[in-house]
Amino acid sequence: SMAGNFWQSSHYQEWLLDKQYVDLYRAEDLKFLTEEEYQKLMVFFANFIQAIGEKLVVRQQVIATATIYSKRFYARYSLRCVDPWLLCPTALFLASKVEEFGVLSSKGLIAMCQSIVKSKHHHLLPDQEFPYTVTNIQECEFLLLEVLDCSLVVYHPYRSLALFIEDLQTQDSSFSQEVFPVAWKVINDSLRTDACLHYPPYLIALAGIHIACLVCGKDAQAWFAELSVDLDKVLEIVRLLLNLYELLKGFDERNQMPAIMEKMPRPKQDLTVPDNGDGQA
Repeated sequence: SMAGNFWQSSHYQEWLLDKQYVDLYRAEDLKFLTEEEYQKLMVFFANFIQAIGEKLVVRQQVIATATIYSKRFYARYSLRCVDPWLLCPTALFLASKVEEFGVLSSKGLIAMCQSIVKSKHHHLLPDQEFPYTVTNIQECEFLLLEVLDCSLVVYHPYRSLALFIEDLQTQDSSFSQEVFPVAWKVINDSLRTDACLHYPPYLIALAGIHIACLVCGKDAQAWFAELSVDLDKVLEIVRLLLNLYELLKGFDERNQMPAIMEKMPRPKQDLTVPDNGDGQA
């Protein structure tokens, strides 16, 4: 099964990154943005991917893969290397192929970006419109493939979630009606944190269940205690999520994004990935 291959996968072997590693590359952007502004920017662009994906009616799995591609890119490169307004739709374009959803039309993708920007975000872009073309997407895709080092199969917590809930069901049949949908939503929210860069998907699924149990007033402590997993790690992810919810409470996108965009480091020239110092260009 796919899940069985996780431990042999490049996702596990190459793309679970040390926090110090991510901080090192992020330091470049944190000369321009505070940590909180950087997080809000990442939430904003994860929401942008979600908005394009929902409008184009792709599966949640495609949206999740695209979001992780973008997180991985910016874990290794500064925002000034590629404008996230371009990288995000490109990540969705690539994810739709990899997830075998069927290739999105690049023309349709650009048209959708233009329409979303026009209706919601025109005040955030210099000329008040989405500035990129099909050619830009193709160039950016080439670059993204290079940075992802062709590690394109991404494992998500959704599958583990379904298996865990199935197990919990045997003790209490209300878990699938009540806890499952809340945990699913929490897993979507986890894409707005760095959890996917640092933790394997099954632990993110458990963090989702942990929070969902709190929300639904369910007690799964005995079940958790019997799992042979590192519960401290699960609680670290829970903390990341609770920090996200705290951040979102004070995030007024409409009013706060213009100032953040103003400060965002921007690419000076066309697309080439600069050598980021570790010999990986």
